[in-house]
Amino acid sequence: MKKVFVLMIAVAFVVSAAGFAFAGNNPLKANEKQVHKGFIAEIPAGHMTNVFKLHEVWEKAMADPAYRNKVYLIDIRTDSEFDAFHIEGTDHIQAGHMYVIPKKIKDPNAEIYIWCRTEHRAKYVSGFLYKYGYKNVYCVSSTTKNGKKYHGGVVGWAQAGFPFVNQFTGVFYIKEYRKHPSKAEMSYRIRMWHPY
Repeated sequence: MKKVFVLMIAVAFVVSAAGFAFAGNNPLKANEKQVHKGFIAEIPAGHMTNVFKLHEVWEKAMADPAYRNKVYLIDIRTDSEFDAFHIEGTDHIQAGHMYVIPKKIKDPNAEIYIWCRTEHRAKYVSGFLYKYGYKNVYCVSSTTKNGKKYHGGVVGWAQAGFPFVNQFTGVFYIKEYRKHPSKAEMSYRIRMWHPY
């Protein structure tokens, strides 16, 4: 009985490993790129913006409560990404839950700014919002300023030296944005809880 159980576990492992190996040759990847381009095409040319414009709008919204009530500044990253750090006073709806936006924002002419980590998810959501019927959606995307490339989203916001907050630290600045932990960060010996 033990041999059968061990054999079944070994077969499951081999099948899983083969699945991961073939995932690199995913024929749907090209289709995803085409679909993504379709959503980008929904966004009017003048509605692709950057972190510098977002910063201007954010500063105005934080200083003027009447304007803040008219504009939606929506971070569409995941809950854990948003909880780690975000732009102070901004709204949050995960990209996968964008279907709630029409329930929350009923004015098709509302001024809406959408961003994510860089810009990929923001383009999807912005395109969807145009398909829903919104007219003033701005997708925060990459730009070049003074010869330097700035990403869209929170990566570009960090590159530009703009502030973030979270519930534990208050206002802070990210000196270097990393998508993955460094070797030094991974060299810990004891931690009670860690996210990676």
